[in-house]
Amino acid sequence: MTKKIYHLKTCDKCRRMLKEIDTTDFELQEIKTTPITTEQLQELYEITQSYEALFSKRAKKYTELGLKDKKLTENDFYQLILTDYTFLKRPIKLCSHKVTIGKL
Repeated sequence: MTKKIYHLKTCDKCRRMLKEIDTTDFELQEIKTTPITTEQLQELYEITQSYEALFSKRAKKYTELGLKDKKLTENDFYQLILTDYTFLKRPIKLCSHKVTIGKL
């Protein structure tokens, strides 16, 4: 299995965390320039068993679209993450069938 970190280069938290760890063994995927694929999202889901756990409720569009006032399903979270990179919580570290979300 690939050791991978999904991050956003404009995210202060991602930049700070990437400076703190040795990333030489990891494939870094910047999610704005290389959006997450359905296969990658499915791989993360198989480990977490939740699209909601991978979803960022801090994204500006979450509030702008009034999503906080709606009851979202797992399918909704899945579709939103694939629609806009800002909905993917970050950073996400995938290593040895373990996922760490929001911290490295």
